[in-house]
Amino acid sequence: MTTREVAALIRKTPGAVRQIRHRGTGPKRGRKVGRATLYPHAAVMEWLDALELVDPLARRGDERLAS
Repeated sequence: MTTREVAALIRKTPGAVRQIRHRGTGPKRGRKVGRATLYPHAAVMEWLDALELVDPLARRGDERLAS
């Protein structure tokens, strides 16, 4: 996936995805190919799943379903 595709998936700008990558909190295994950074689709999905696990608001929906 390109930076632009990741940005569209998470509804952020490509610049925001670049900042996330620069801070080291983005998807792992991004590779520079020429001027583009490409991410394996599985790595992006793993990153989003990990974000959901640590986000208390995202987990709140799971707690409602368990009740």
